[in-house]
Amino acid sequence: MECSNLKITDLNPDNMEAIQQVAELLVSGFRDHNPDSWPDIESALQEIEESFQEGRISRIAVNHDTTVMGWVGGIRKYHGKTWELHPLVVHPDFQRKGIGRALVKDLEEQVKERGGITIWIATDDEDNMTTVSGIDLYPNVLEHLAGIENIKGHPYEFYQKLGYTIVGILPDANGPGKPDIFMAKRVGR
Repeated sequence: MECSNLKITDLNPDNMEAIQQVAELLVSGFRDHNPDSWPDIESALQEIEESFQEGRISRIAVNHDTTVMGWVGGIRKYHGKTWELHPLVVHPDFQRKGIGRALVKDLEEQVKERGGITIWIATDDEDNMTTVSGIDLYPNVLEHLAGIENIKGHPYEFYQKLGYTIVGILPDANGPGKPDIFMAKRVGR
């Protein structure tokens, strides 16, 4: 079911109501699978503040009553030719309604307008959601990655449906057996 009341716009540093909603969303949205990312409102507010810096994109999806349904950010890398998608979060009440997909597509357009060619994403697996987590990937890291399977709903498959490809992995990025899976997509020329 698509969300028909969706509007995507810049997160404005003067919009304290939206900023507070995004902060709460970051804390609750990452609590189950990446609890150290934004463990409290203060850390979430710091992330949001950083999203207003030069070389950043900060976009929100809101509905007709200005409820924030999701947030996506982009960070300029490699002189603007590559951008990191960081972060993406959708309110649980609005998940599986096309909002995450719409936010990613919007970010892709924003990056293309700025001359970007590639978007990359780091998708941590800290709680054994894939077959590359909870194991020692060395010495055959790429063999393990080639056989990756999604066993608990890891978001890498969401990104694959949007055209992103797994391009690498950093074993033990978040501790032993907790890798970071890297994905990328060409969005411009």
